[in-house]
Amino acid sequence: MTTDLNGFAHSIFKAQPFSMFLGAELTSVGPDSAEIRISNRPEIQQQHGFVHGGVLSYLADNALTFAGGLALGGDALTAEYKINYVKPAVGDIVIARAQATATTRRQAVCQCSIYVTSSQGPERLVAVAQGTIVTAGERAAQED
Repeated sequence: MTTDLNGFAHSIFKAQPFSMFLGAELTSVGPDSAEIRISNRPEIQQQHGFVHGGVLSYLADNALTFAGGLALGGDALTAEYKINYVKPAVGDIVIARAQATATTRRQAVCQCSIYVTSSQGPERLVAVAQGTIVTAGERAAQED
């Protein structure tokens, strides 16, 4: 993997049409972590005015994959993940923070917390997720 971790991660992120469509931003990366944010707006809400669970799921999946991919040293894919919605997502900004917690040569187990924040108060936890991330080459080999 390149020594320019930030540039490497942002180049991959900007190559994701769906992330660009949603208006997501990769706001922070580390050697085994990532943070992605989305501004709340009516187009990403469900009928009760909460951020749609599909948007929270996208954030978890992508943050988990970035954290795991960075920990694994390159291109990676999600093998599986689970998400728990713990509170309605109501706020101005939705923030997903993921961290690799256990890494082997071929996979990383990662955890993600998703928060909402607004000018009226502190961050509030709205969802938690855990997933297994594998190197892209490993996943391709499984498909054969």
